[in-house]
Parts: sequence; C-alpha cells; structure tokens
Amino acid sequence: MDKPETDVNKKAATWLTATVLATIAAPILAKPAAETSATQRVAGMPEPVPGYSVSEPYVRLVARQVYVWAWPMLSMYNRVSSLKQVPKPRLNGGIVPVAPTNRLAMLHDYIEPQERYVTCPNQDVVYGAAMLDLDVSPVVVQVPDFGSRFWVYQLADMRTDGFAGLGKMYGTKPGFYLVAGPNWHGAAPKGIRQVLRATTSMAAVLPRVFMDDTAADRVAVQPVINHIAVYPVAEYDGAMKKTDWSALPKFPADTTGDDEIRWVLPETFLDELPLVLERVPPMPGEEALYAQARSLLDVTRRDASLKAAALDELAKAETDVVAPTFRFSTFGAKLPGNRTTITNGAALGTDYFTRTAAAKSKIFVNRSNETRYFYLDVDAAGQQLNGKHAYAVTFPKGRIPPVGGFWSLTLYNSHHFFSPNEQMRYSLGTKNKTLRYNDDGSLTLYVQSTPPAADKQSNWLPAPADENFSLYIRAYWPEKSVSDGTWTPPPVSLADR
Repeated sequence: MDKPETDVNKKAATWLTATVLATIAAPILAKPAAETSATQRVAGMPEPVPGYSVSEPYVRLVARQVYVWAWPMLSMYNRVSSLKQVPKPRLNGGIVPVAPTNRLAMLHDYIEPQERYVTCPNQDVVYGAAMLDLDVSPVVVQVPDFGSRFWVYQLADMRTDGFAGLGKMYGTKPGFYLVAGPNWHGAAPKGIRQVLRATTSMAAVLPRVFMDDTAADRVAVQPVINHIAVYPVAEYDGAMKKTDWSALPKFPADTTGDDEIRWVLPETFLDELPLVLERVPPMPGEEALYAQARSLLDVTRRDASLKAAALDELAKAETDVVAPTFRFSTFGAKLPGNRTTITNGAALGTDYFTRTAAAKSKIFVNRSNETRYFYLDVDAAGQQLNGKHAYAVTFPKGRIPPVGGFWSLTLYNSHHFFSPNEQMRYSLGTKNKTLRYNDDGSLTLYVQSTPPAADKQSNWLPAPADENFSLYIRAYWPEKSVSDGTWTPPPVSLADR
C-alpha cells in the first residue's frame, strides 16, 4: 500500500496543523484531560468546545477552508452513493458504464462524446467502472490474461489517491485479487493472489484496456475484456466469470447539458460533510482540520444566522477558489510551451489545492508511474487555443512520447469533453496506424476546424470552429525521461491552413 505522506507532505501537514490552530483555533479553551477524545490525544491539542460562541468571520474562514479541502471527497462520496439505486450493470444513455456498488460495468468500445459523468475521458482504451462500498463487502477483482496488450486498473480511494497497483507496468499476473476496506478483519478465500487494502471504506476500480483504432483490434479485444469482473466476495468460487459486455442493456440518459454532472453542491455540503468525515479517517497531521470541520457543523446546527453565513461562504468558495481550477493553467508545474503537468497524481497527500484542482478539472488521474499528463490551454505565444486558428504540433525524430504503454494527443472543448465531429476523431497517437511521418522522421499533427491538404488528413485532429479548446497529452507507462522531466512535449504553434 502506498504511503503518500512523504517528508515534504509531512512537513506540510505539520505546517497546516500549526496554522489552523494558530490562526483559527487560538481562542479555544482547553478541556479537562478526562474529556479529551482519542482524536485529540493523537493531535496533542484540545478541540473546539461545543456550545462556545464564535464570530461570523471565523465561521466564514473555516467554511471556505473546509469546503476546498473536502471537495474531492464529497465528489467521490456522491459518485459512489449515486449508484446504490442502480438495479444492474447497464449503459446510461447507451454510453456510460454504471453498475450497483461493488459490481463492474464495462464498455466494449471507446467512450462516446455525449458522456457527462467524468471530464477528460480518453479514446485510447476500453473503460470499465466499479464503485465500491467496502463496509458492505470486500470485492474480488478478476484479472484475465492480457497477453502483450497494455492494461491498468486504477484503484482510487475517497481522496482520489491510489492505494494499490494492478497493471502491465507492475507485472501483475492473471487471477483473483481481493480489495478490502480498512474495517475488514476476515480471511481471504483460497485462490486469492493478493489482498489489496483500501485506505478508505469507499473506493473505485477503473479498468483501462488499450485498443487500436482498427476493426480487427475491436474484435480481438472482446474475449479479453469479457473476463474482467468485480463482484462481492460471497460470489467467489475460484472460476473465472465471463460477461458479454457488448450486450449490456441501455437506459435513457439521466443527465443532459454541456457540463459534467455537479457532484458537489455548496447548498448540500453541510449535510454531506458528516458522512464523509465518518468514512475517511484523517491522515497524520489532519486531526486539527477534522476538529475544525466538526466545529463548523456544530456551530451551523445551533445558529441559523451562522449557518446562512456559512452557506454563503461555501458558494463563494466554489466560485472564487474551486471553479477557476477547471482551467489547466491554474495549477501544477509550468513547462516550456505553456504546458503544465503534475508529478504527484493519485498520491497527493496534503497537497490540497492540487487535489481539488485535479478533481474539478479531470478526476481519476492515474499514479504518475502509470500515466503522466501534459495539459495546454494556450499556444506557444500564450494565446488561448481556439478553432478559428490552425495549429501544428511537431515531434522531432525520435521524440514522440517515450512510453511502455501508449501515448496520445486529445482535444477537449471548453467543458473538457470531446467536441463532436464528422470524422469521430478525438485523439491521435499510438492507436492510429495510418499516421504519416515527415521525410526527416519527425511527426506533425494538425489541429484545426477545416480539413488540411489530402496528404495531411491522416494526421488531422479536428477542432471546433470558433470555440476555445484544450490539448492534452497522455503518456501511459512513461519511461524515465518522461518521469524525470528530460523529455517534455513540443510547443503548439500557429500554422497555415
């Protein structure tokens, strides 16, 4: 199990605790030692005293801080909870794989552009999704023999951190794996290769299986993905289960519009926060933050005017702090050509700003050893990417993304979803077998709203006309030069149509 609390993060946690206690909790009086809770003893500090008076500015300060900190966890909580009424695995709107908690639903082809459950999907893999409530039951995760095909299962906890590794880069063997929560104390059945212990009682298993953009590979991948499964441990019998994922029933979509479903709402935040605090234990150094969150809940239950102030501040925090992080240029490390990246994907510890920004703009990023992402909102000159212009992305000879898995360049509209086009082409990369290289061995990709010359159309990534968009490079199973920053993507420059 990963330990995301690196020395840097431990220092950050210590600083956060000191700051919270010094700037927010300074007026709080100590309780007698006999009244000190287990959480307080771990923290080494007394908690806010229930029933004490506080000021409105204090409530607003705590509300804003807690909202930004808890935002990713509420997003995860509501995603899992929304599936409790799903009767069986299905395709919502005929597009999105959804299933009851502790069960899997898989696609059998690429995700389509109409989905609105998760921003920034990719069109390089066949996706699956299982949302878990591990207090109900541990689950068996079934891994078939993928042969030479690239694959990875993302295992994410309620913080969006990874808690285990299953995939080609790990040398994972076919068989059965048990995912159990922190409160499970049973014994694994015979035949289970490994018990993977989740850090929180709610979690997600998200299979990704690479597929070429060819008719032949669409056929070849089916027998493999049909043996991917997630199910409660009581159903385990030692035999590989098989499902024809192409036969999943289709149901009308339960959401419309251009934006992702709103999984976190300021107006319901105070009602949902206690549920999250109960399901997600504090990391070392977070005890004071949990105490402040519970203090906020206590105050807003007792005083209607302070609750109104808190709700007002929560809405402002969404608008002022969280919403702007939807733009990739607002977070992460700056790279040449105005790109940004993060190196702590799915292992964010106490990097609360990046955690919330990632959850807002593109939740469910893989660990950095599994995938590195490079984001771009503007061109090399710093101007917003827009379909009224034409762009070129040239990888010099020998400088395409160095990966053990696959790479791709994907275009997203201003809502971070695919922009529908007649070519039904939303990314270019390893999956494309007809890319044409230049005479000098370099590779140029053309991003524009109108078709380029005929000899360039195999390398054309269609853009929406007169609309802003973003470009996003994925490097699955990145080689060392990607991980250490020796390799970075080329700039995106204006080009002639």
